[in-house]
Amino acid sequence: MSRPTLAQPVSPPFPRHLAVIILLCMGCAFAGNHVAARVAFDDGAGVLLAILMRSGGTLLVLAGVVLWQRQSLRLPAGTWRWQLLLGLLITAQSLCLYSAVARVPVALALLVGNVFPILLALLTWVLGGPRPTARTASLMGLILVGLVFVLDVPGRPSTQNSVGPQWLLGVALAFCAATVFACALWITDHKLSQVRGSVRSLLTIFIVFSSVNLAGLTGALPGGLNLPATSTGWLALATLVVLYGTGFIVLFISVPRLDMPRNAPVMNIEPLATLLMGWIVLDQMLSAGQILGGVIVVTGIVLLTYRKSAIKADAKAVV
Repeated sequence: MSRPTLAQPVSPPFPRHLAVIILLCMGCAFAGNHVAARVAFDDGAGVLLAILMRSGGTLLVLAGVVLWQRQSLRLPAGTWRWQLLLGLLITAQSLCLYSAVARVPVALALLVGNVFPILLALLTWVLGGPRPTARTASLMGLILVGLVFVLDVPGRPSTQNSVGPQWLLGVALAFCAATVFACALWITDHKLSQVRGSVRSLLTIFIVFSSVNLAGLTGALPGGLNLPATSTGWLALATLVVLYGTGFIVLFISVPRLDMPRNAPVMNIEPLATLLMGWIVLDQMLSAGQILGGVIVVTGIVLLTYRKSAIKADAKAVV
């Protein structure tokens, strides 16, 4: 996958401590974006409205960057259909993940949604790529064990609270988000690697923005454009836009200098930061077993993505 660069000269990488700090801040910004989204949803805001504002704000900034650089939006022959598919997949991922966040604890949705490295490895294998090694397979198993604890499967039979349809739907939506994101990463890596990162990002965000607008105008998702009931919801939406836009643009600009193959696993702080923020802001607290499972999942993902971490980090800034 080609990495996005905003200047032709190659700049030296940041010192590692600075790169780690930047990645930690960006992971926390993406985590805060999801917590702010849940606050807005609890105040009556629609999922489509949140995605529309998020993608719209990012689109304006990214369009300014591309225009300032005077970059051509012309794509290589045969890549337009893959670019369109990429944009639609990211739209679906955004819808599924935000819909999951609206139904289950934010940390739970993020932990389930972050199993995409497993799905990407399996998809790559099925489509003719290398077979997962024994190490990869064992780490996949470790992540799945952690996910069992995250979903509190051992504790479900002993609890009197039955699993409701909203909980099941939320978990299914988070897993769907992970699935479509894995497909998006495969397309980015195998079909659009020759497209300049900034152009790919701009077109992807534009497709997301346009698709959400179309869904809202046609009423495809009833209530999707509902406005918040109070100023709290509007403040949460504004916070969402600022956090996501800042994280996206800063990471996008900084990727070439962050030594991603070495430092990108730091980005896995996001679900753990979400757990902390969800507890402080939303009073959402997972059980001890679920927290243990979350640590297992994040540890497995860090180890699994360590050698291919540039793909994941690049995806954060590109799609």
